[in-house]
Amino acid sequence: MIVYIGMDDTDTLESRGTGALARNVAAALAEEYRVLGVVRQQLLSCDPRVPCTKNNSSKGLILEAADGADLAALAERVAALMLADFIPGSDPGLCVASDVPPAVVEFGRRAQRELLTKNEALALAATHGILLRELGGDGMGVIGALAAVGLTAGGDAGRYILVGGARGLTSLQPVEAVLGAGIAAVETEDGAPVLTGAVQCDNLRPARRGGRPVAVVREANGVWTPLKLD
Repeated sequence: MIVYIGMDDTDTLESRGTGALARNVAAALAEEYRVLGVVRQQLLSCDPRVPCTKNNSSKGLILEAADGADLAALAERVAALMLADFIPGSDPGLCVASDVPPAVVEFGRRAQRELLTKNEALALAATHGILLRELGGDGMGVIGALAAVGLTAGGDAGRYILVGGARGLTSLQPVEAVLGAGIAAVETEDGAPVLTGAVQCDNLRPARRGGRPVAVVREANGVWTPLKLD
């Protein structure tokens, strides 16, 4: 089965970011689970009412687990990993779910355009039996954690900050190498498949589209340049 882990508000301006923590957690979980990716989800931005470190993004991890896996035990393990790297001044939240209902996907979409509350997140998670925990501070990170699970499970939002061997690709690489690194497809902005040519792979961050990692590219001077899409 597929398991989604959401985390948010784990950092401060002076600390390592939530993305780094999410990748570290993914590396630890890879000993037992197949890690399908870590996705950055952009939430409501440019709003002075949102207390965020920088850009108000949360992170969603995607795992493949055995059917019937103990999600409560997994949540305890992830919580321990997060608390072991707790940053004073942060307000972390954690969410773990497998069956993600449409209401949680919609909550994630709303979090991209509206100011939501902690109580709303906790109530929604409780209604659907989803594991959602405050791990310190004022616990406001539960909003972004639940939103990350909803958006990532929805399959058409965010960009991968970890998938396959994509982070190891640098400079110009043939399309075949990009696909071989674990990216499902290389496509133009209008969805046309790109099957040949060279792709600029420095800081390649494929989009999550249709539940897959897709490198969306634009041609410039004979080279395919990836776009960073949310």
